[in-house]
Amino acid sequence: MSFKFFDKLSQDFSELLNDKKEYNVVIEVDKEKNKKSFTSHSVVLRYRSTVFTKELENTVTNENHVKTINKPNISAQIFEIILKYIYGGVVNFENLETKIIYELMIVANELEFKELSEKLESYLVESKASWLRTHFSRVYHSIFDNNKCNEFEGLKQFYNDIITKHPNLIFESEDFTSLQEAALISILEKDNLQLEEIKIWDYVIKWGIAQNPALPGNLEEWSEENFKTLKVTLQQCLPLIRYFHISEKDVWEKLKPYRKILGMQLWDDLYQQRLFPNQPVKSLVLPARIISNPELSQRVNELISTIISEEHVAEISTWIDRKSTIYSLTDVPYKLQLILRGSKDGFQPKTFWNICNGHAGTIVIAKVAGTDEILGGYNPLAWDNSTEGTDMETNDSFIFSLKNGNIQNSIFSRVVDQNGALEYYDSNNQKTFGPCFGDCEFLLQSDVSDFTKDKLCWCNCGFIYAGSYEKSIRTTDQYFSILDYEVFKIVKKL
Repeated sequence: MSFKFFDKLSQDFSELLNDKKEYNVVIEVDKEKNKKSFTSHSVVLRYRSTVFTKELENTVTNENHVKTINKPNISAQIFEIILKYIYGGVVNFENLETKIIYELMIVANELEFKELSEKLESYLVESKASWLRTHFSRVYHSIFDNNKCNEFEGLKQFYNDIITKHPNLIFESEDFTSLQEAALISILEKDNLQLEEIKIWDYVIKWGIAQNPALPGNLEEWSEENFKTLKVTLQQCLPLIRYFHISEKDVWEKLKPYRKILGMQLWDDLYQQRLFPNQPVKSLVLPARIISNPELSQRVNELISTIISEEHVAEISTWIDRKSTIYSLTDVPYKLQLILRGSKDGFQPKTFWNICNGHAGTIVIAKVAGTDEILGGYNPLAWDNSTEGTDMETNDSFIFSLKNGNIQNSIFSRVVDQNGALEYYDSNNQKTFGPCFGDCEFLLQSDVSDFTKDKLCWCNCGFIYAGSYEKSIRTTDQYFSILDYEVFKIVKKL
């Protein structure tokens, strides 16, 4: 029988970390931003880390018998947590932002602290699924790096489930075009990708053009060199498209404008297949994707927004129910039902009025371009596109700005003038104005009625003064553009 006193051992070694008397190692981090030095003890580092053991063996001792190790790509905040783990075996991330937890996992993996990396990975998958979805490109690229082929299996499975079962969450995300080529290829290789092949083609073209911002916006103005540029960019992706499973109509409408990047043989074979479907072709014919429309796993189906997280939903639900304490993620009484997404349905103001007409109990959410801002408003009433223009009365609407990125706190502003809570426009003004809360305290508008989703922004105005609502949700009265916006119906969970 033995007694184990690990808590006291951890405490004593944690105190050793702060002992500056007998240190013999200095570790410098965050060189390019805010350089900081940490003191440590070689004997602890050697027995706790194979990485630092190698570093110490290759580092020369100075005249004071101290070795200096440089880790310029690790932030001071992350490394301080790592050191506490090395000495005391304790990591407290209860109050850490999710992005810091993710960065900590990456650093722990690089430093070969497997138990810490795996524990953080499990925590992210089990507790921060919505954050993982909204930061898809960043995380996906990291975990599918060629040097990490046998790592992050939990995250890989998580993303594979999303990609195959609900790919729109990925392809319609605002950072889709920032995907690395290797990550995009790994998606296109999937036989069970639940998406029509022509839509996959559209997304591939969108990605390829985004990698070459100098290409003309009007395809009719493209030169031979422009098509060559796109073909080179997509040379690894084009062979993964299942061309022979695209309808004849889509071949002529969607593929034909880009036939110069397909090659003569493929284009001739596509033409031949339409005329003589039973004759063999020279081009490689990949099998059709297996479209089964499976039910999403519970974790994937928790949230379908590409803008807000589950934490945001909990906060908004709290405001709807006028609670003083924010709901925990397990107690949120509502779920979101997507009605409209700008990047999918179009950014024209009239589209909003047509699609949202008749829907009551909705939230409008907009992601502001060039900032971390997420703005929104809640309307308990039904949207109505048949009015002659009128102010709508309610005591229950509110507008908000959500905590996100560099924005430390959410701003909540409830209606104070119920007579001017919302403004519904007549059919003529619906060509310019979308949802309007109060006296333009939160308004989405566009002076270009034929705005298309390809432009991925909608010129809007937001005002800092508070008229019908308690306070402003912005600190500027400047017009702003949005990357995307969504409208959800708030549905009570069964």
